[in-house]
Amino acid sequence: MKRGRAIIARTGLFRCAARTILTPKTTTLTTRRCFGASSSCHRQSLDPRSKLEPKEYLGKEIVDDYAILRDQYETPKNPIVLAHGLLGFAELKLAGSFLPSIHYWHGIKDALSRRKCEVITTTVPPSSSVEQRAAELARGIEFQAQGKSVNIIAHSMGGLDARYMISQLKPAGVRVKSLVTVATPHHGSTFADYLMDEIGPERLPNLYNVWERITGFETGAFNQLTKKYMTEDFNPKTPNDPEVRYFSYGAMVHDKPPLLSPFRLSHGIIHDIEGPNDGLVSVQSSQWGTYKGTLSGVNHLDLINWSNRFRFTWQKWMGRPPT
Repeated sequence: MKRGRAIIARTGLFRCAARTILTPKTTTLTTRRCFGASSSCHRQSLDPRSKLEPKEYLGKEIVDDYAILRDQYETPKNPIVLAHGLLGFAELKLAGSFLPSIHYWHGIKDALSRRKCEVITTTVPPSSSVEQRAAELARGIEFQAQGKSVNIIAHSMGGLDARYMISQLKPAGVRVKSLVTVATPHHGSTFADYLMDEIGPERLPNLYNVWERITGFETGAFNQLTKKYMTEDFNPKTPNDPEVRYFSYGAMVHDKPPLLSPFRLSHGIIHDIEGPNDGLVSVQSSQWGTYKGTLSGVNHLDLINWSNRFRFTWQKWMGRPPT
């Protein structure tokens, strides 16, 4: 992965998401800085990121937002909560203290902290049901925010956890001002439907038992990601809170993923039915509240820099400086 693309993955869309909840300054001065080898700094337009796609549901296509830092935005007064997705974590420690830990939000938390944002990372059960994950999310926010109002930025299934927490749990110690979701399957996933159909209801219990024995994780999340469950059950029962602002972003890859990509099969299945997608979540399904745009040319893991992180982590473990 090229350095410019790694920086997009690490901070690009989340810089957009953070800017969604930032307060504009009175000045209109824009400072532009290049990262990597991007030539976008030479463009003359004040906002070169946006171009409309023929299909309106794509919204604004975010092509090179990572190359522009807008200094006309004030640091938010309230903490930013980062809510992870399916099988996620805040920090993963392997081999005790012998190897450096792995951070789900590698680079993203640092980028926000450099803008003097107060950042809270939460950990919820990796593959438990939305209800269980949302309850743990509420506990994590309540403990760390200490009564402060928060803005939540959620990746993937983390957006469903946050919506359920806000709408159904309404924890007394948590006050949410805004929720920004990034590639969250608000309307379910065709690929989840495909997997459920391929496995079949008669084999699911055995497969779930194997998963729980091997990983120690629960399995409540998996059948909640189908389109039927999300559109007929979850969404009708999880209305927006009128006191909370809701924003969303999606992502898409342009070409068919390479042969060894983990998204090769899922991308094709989703594309045939739902259209543009990031390999796991379609642009259409990502939309909830005010849709802010589509990050172009990245997959579901690029959004949190996981595609580049394996190399980074290996170099770190080997004691070599990351490249």
